Amino acid sequence: MAPTFMQKTLLSLALLSSFSLVNALYKPPLRRRAATWIYQGCYTDSVAARTLSVNVGVQGGPAAMSHENCQAACSALGYILSGTEYSGECWCDSILNNGGQPAPDGNALCNMPCNGNTTQHCGGPDRLDLYKYGIPSGAPGSSTTTSSSSLPTVTSSTSSSAVPTPSGTGPSGWTSLGCYTDSTAARALSVNSGVVGGPAAMSIEGCADACKAGGYTYSGTEYSGECWCGNALLNGHGPAPDGNAQCTMTCNGNALEICGGPSRLSLYIFGSAPSTTSTAVGTTAVGTTAVGTTAVGTTSVGTTTSSSATPVATGLPTNWTYAGCYVDSLAGRIMSGQQADDAQTTVESCVAKCVALGFKVAGIEYGVQCFCDNYLRNDAALATSDSQCAMSCPGNTAEKCGDGNRVSVYHTGALVVYHTPVAKTTNLTGNWVYEGCLSDTGNPKTLPRFVALGQQNSPTTCLAACAKFGYNAAGMEYGTECYCGDVGDVAATGATLQPDTDCSFTCPGDPEALCGAGNRLTYYTWTVAPVTQFTFPQGNAAGKYEFLIGGVIIPLMTQPAINGKVVFLEKWGTGPPNTTGTYELDLASLGNFSAAWRPMHVKTDIFCSAGLTLPDKVGRQLNIGGWSGQSTYGIRLYWPDGSPGVWGVNDWQEDYEQLHLQNGRWYPTAMLMANGSILVVGGENGSNGPAVPTLEILPQVGEVLTMEWLQRTDPYNLYPFLAVLPSGGIFVAYYNEARILNEVTFATTKTLPNMPGSVGNPDGGRTYPLEGSMVLLPQHAPYTDPLGVLICGGSEPFVGAGLGIDNCVTTTPESTNPVWTIERMPSPRVMSCMTALPDGTYLILNGAHRGVAGFGLASDANHNAVLYDPTKPVGARMSVMANTTVDRFYHSEAVLLQDGRVMVSGSDPETDGLAQEYRVEVFVPPYLLTGRSRPTFTLTNRDWTYGQTVTLTITSSTGTLEVSLLGAESSTHGNSMGQRTIFPAATCSGNTCTVTAPPNPHVCPAGWFQVFVLDGGVPSLSQWVRIGGDPGELGNWPTGLSSFDTPGL
Repeated sequence: MAPTFMQKTLLSLALLSSFSLVNALYKPPLRRRAATWIYQGCYTDSVAARTLSVNVGVQGGPAAMSHENCQAACSALGYILSGTEYSGECWCDSILNNGGQPAPDGNALCNMPCNGNTTQHCGGPDRLDLYKYGIPSGAPGSSTTTSSSSLPTVTSSTSSSAVPTPSGTGPSGWTSLGCYTDSTAARALSVNSGVVGGPAAMSIEGCADACKAGGYTYSGTEYSGECWCGNALLNGHGPAPDGNAQCTMTCNGNALEICGGPSRLSLYIFGSAPSTTSTAVGTTAVGTTAVGTTAVGTTSVGTTTSSSATPVATGLPTNWTYAGCYVDSLAGRIMSGQQADDAQTTVESCVAKCVALGFKVAGIEYGVQCFCDNYLRNDAALATSDSQCAMSCPGNTAEKCGDGNRVSVYHTGALVVYHTPVAKTTNLTGNWVYEGCLSDTGNPKTLPRFVALGQQNSPTTCLAACAKFGYNAAGMEYGTECYCGDVGDVAATGATLQPDTDCSFTCPGDPEALCGAGNRLTYYTWTVAPVTQFTFPQGNAAGKYEFLIGGVIIPLMTQPAINGKVVFLEKWGTGPPNTTGTYELDLASLGNFSAAWRPMHVKTDIFCSAGLTLPDKVGRQLNIGGWSGQSTYGIRLYWPDGSPGVWGVNDWQEDYEQLHLQNGRWYPTAMLMANGSILVVGGENGSNGPAVPTLEILPQVGEVLTMEWLQRTDPYNLYPFLAVLPSGGIFVAYYNEARILNEVTFATTKTLPNMPGSVGNPDGGRTYPLEGSMVLLPQHAPYTDPLGVLICGGSEPFVGAGLGIDNCVTTTPESTNPVWTIERMPSPRVMSCMTALPDGTYLILNGAHRGVAGFGLASDANHNAVLYDPTKPVGARMSVMANTTVDRFYHSEAVLLQDGRVMVSGSDPETDGLAQEYRVEVFVPPYLLTGRSRPTFTLTNRDWTYGQTVTLTITSSTGTLEVSLLGAESSTHGNSMGQRTIFPAATCSGNTCTVTAPPNPHVCPAGWFQVFVLDGGVPSLSQWVRIGGDPGELGNWPTGLSSFDTPGL
């Protein structure tokens, strides 16, 4: 779903939060709270050190975020602290971590509206709106807590009497019996129950709610933090002989209440004690019932006969009928969908609620409880007599509304009864195998990937989702929750198998299957022929990182030039002082630091601009767009000169008055079209400005064109991925969408299916600020196969500080019905870089495990390199390579050097505790560590026409040779503008290789390419060649402007 205007605005503000452009845009709306959650204020947080440690999903996902939804999610996991952040994040814990405290600026930065309720605030950048579960301080009755003048009044609920007595009252529907004896050796009540928030939140109400939910009539609290439930008093226990003398311990969660004492229970009963006698009833027709999930026809349930008629409602909707009095088994509730208790309940009111919610079965229990469902569960059985449903409805005493552990059931249509759920072990999809009931402490989760299946959760749906995204471990918890991960995650978190009986929650999507329980996973693995198989090369086969040189700037873009050097470009006006904005690195002078770095100059700030190498005869470099003001309109050109070891004299040329873009652009993309023109796409109007959803052509042709798809998906579409297609047309991928444009009109000719995001969030995106990376897969002569694209990594839109996406997706856009194939990566990665290697493989590196692109918005660096080999089977293409020790966060780059190594640079996190990284490294691929010599060759023709036959003279080789062509690239923000890998037709014999240049500008857009000769996979040093000439006559552009030099055609 496309973000709203407010979400877009707030995201843009968050992208550069360190600049604090705005503190408050409007008067804060009121902050609401759930019944017993108390607002604590605006608290500090950090992506590097979380105040609350557990990130959870809410029903409806980030788009439905509100305080109530977050609090419900935290309650379900047993936490007493709930915090919302960045409009759509929910965090839980029971303690504050890492020095989290009230924000020093009060509520100034807790100003982002909740996605699901814009009348509430859900924190802000590094700010939590924090709530605590409990009772507000103050005297019994209503009280208020005021944190500041801008905060609403918080009113507490009425508490229980400080010292309950046998004649006192309790929570609604409950009666205090007083102080009762107990013993650890022989308990008065048989079931020890947890409460929402755990022992620290214990209260009379919390224990009573837990016991009622479990179907028990007795509720007792003991020793401040224990809750006990049962349907009978056991082991001869009764009222304490010393009265209330030893029921003196206050409740942990409400100091105004007494929760028993040592060997003493503060005891309550729901309603009156269950009757042990029955009243004879008359004949009642019970509706038909179908048993089990297999369609075997309906089974008629016989009628029961007694001496007098049970009062049954008569004002029911058409086709609704009474089914009978059913036993609510302690082994499991026979109905789900409990509605709020109602002191005026009638049969008709409960049925009306269920009809309104679309359910076919209604049940009334304990007089005030109403349940709605579509069937009965757990082998539900009729009571031996209808007289056991003897509790009068409080809203109409002439009707009966169940009783303790008895449900008056009404329905429409056939009444289906499902068997008692069990762990599903048969008819599983694929190679899934049931392993048992697994512990899950929740911090961290045993299986890290949450899938929001909700009421559709079942082994079938959960296992299918995990398999689709390549996981080999899956589990269901709390009934409605699905988690995916790997078998290794279980060992890493120390989770262990527990008794199968611990997993007792019914799956809402399969009432005959179990889906875990609180802190318990119904656990499955797929270890035979797994969907994903990573390889782990060792030693030289894993490649290695090496230090190259210390840097002078932190580049936001690196761009190899045809003079054998690499141009570094930085955020100049917004960067450190005393720099010139751009430098040229001479790789032949690495031993002399001052000689290696030639300072160059730009006139405006190139922060977050786009770059290309032009197809003119000197390989000029183009840079467009920038940070703000005139910078965003910038068109800058550099004519590479000099040679390895010798400085050039040329510099960047720029003159806003003479040459500029039609629209100012920050975060645009540039691409060379098949006709030789330059296409410029998208961006924003300067620093955190509004979207620029347009295209324009350089040299200028006509006006800009507005694109609906850019407008709709802002701000998640910045630095879109572009490619010329061999069949004609332009492929564009942005956010989680992709399409093909007509290369003349730019109208959409094909819309592809949306790209899959992560297993738990289909809205995960791939372009800045969610930032993954894209490359084109190799093209092989005779170029009959459709072009493949590979897009890896990315993030989820500000969910859990942007959990990195741990997969790649591939497709062939030109296919009749293109589909996306998902391939797991070994780890999550956002702000990734991807570099094409001369042997047709790809190196994936840099970035973080979680976060989004921007300043201060990511943490947990991903130090691992991954090698992707498209010649291997899907699911087995990734090898886990060597690690670096250097963090590479925002503004990191990777480019291919002429010696086949990958140069790695940059990291500009602007985050306390994370380094601003100047060091430059290289990754040495394993093909350079085999001990075998490189092939060498000479080439006289450096200007190839399409289809031309070119001869390479091989001066040394030992084996089978092939030739590859790699396009000149500009690396920034995960986008390698200009990247293309081509294996042309080549025939080698003796000391010559005859190469046929690609046939046309759609297979190979005109430009500069590195030519590599490979000997059994070991690459030569490359040489630069131009293919296709200069069809757009860019060598004459810009024409007649005094500030710019042109090389001609």
